[in-house]
Amino acid sequence: MPSSKPRILHDYKDLFLSLIPLVLIAVVFAGLASQCSFTATGPTEGRIPHFDVDAALGSDARTLPFPIRNPQLPADWTPNSGSRETITGAGGGPISSVGYITGEGTYLRLSQSSAAEEQMARFVLGSRYPTGTVDVDGTRWVVYSEPTEENAWVADLGAVRVLITGAGNEDAFRTLAGAVTAAQPLTPPSR
Repeated sequence: MPSSKPRILHDYKDLFLSLIPLVLIAVVFAGLASQCSFTATGPTEGRIPHFDVDAALGSDARTLPFPIRNPQLPADWTPNSGSRETITGAGGGPISSVGYITGEGTYLRLSQSSAAEEQMARFVLGSRYPTGTVDVDGTRWVVYSEPTEENAWVADLGAVRVLITGAGNEDAFRTLAGAVTAAQPLTPPSR
């Protein structure tokens, strides 16, 4: 019969020694699943996912009941995401959003909707309120800002409200705002 310590004599050292095989197994499985890596250089920048912004906004222009704009942005800006949602209730409507990684590596999202500004702002921004305005190329943008949240700018372009939010600096916001207002609405094919 093997000799073993009575259970009452087990201490933290025994607990630690019994956990070592479990930790090693977890590290091996995580490594096999490519969920962790060990490098001496620190974190590296990942690849930006490919997103066909022209196809996405073209589809939105064909199917949504408001004019969609596809801004022409600097070559070092990369579209990386898109979505379509619906703001329900009075003053709501469909909302088309695309995301971009700027040349500085920050993220900005452009949302376009026929919803009223207040409903669109509540849907995207939650409880934030307007804190001022800025003018970009003759268009008035309402600024929503809070110290702990990303900034957001909203403009009323007639049949569509446009909202920009993200981690970009003011120059990035101005670049996207100017490109949106300069862009002509996409013309859907005749039905």
